[in-house]
Amino acid sequence: MITVLLFAQLQEQLQKDKLPLEMDRVSVRELKEYLKEEFGLVRVTEAMVAINEAYALEDDEIKSGDIVAIIPPVSGG
Repeated sequence: MITVLLFAQLQEQLQKDKLPLEMDRVSVRELKEYLKEEFGLVRVTEAMVAINEAYALEDDEIKSGDIVAIIPPVSGG
């Protein structure tokens, strides 16, 4: 299982701050696509991702047991 932590507008959209997913291995890119398709999180493609508190690239692999933070871009003044 992979635990996905959601922040800002993604958290507000799903009304959840944590999302457990029954996945064994997936790339960051694949996870973003899954979240977009399954949960309608369109803005997830713009988000930064951290795996176990380390920023990740699109091709990095996420494994079962990992904690993934999805951090959308912040705007404001």
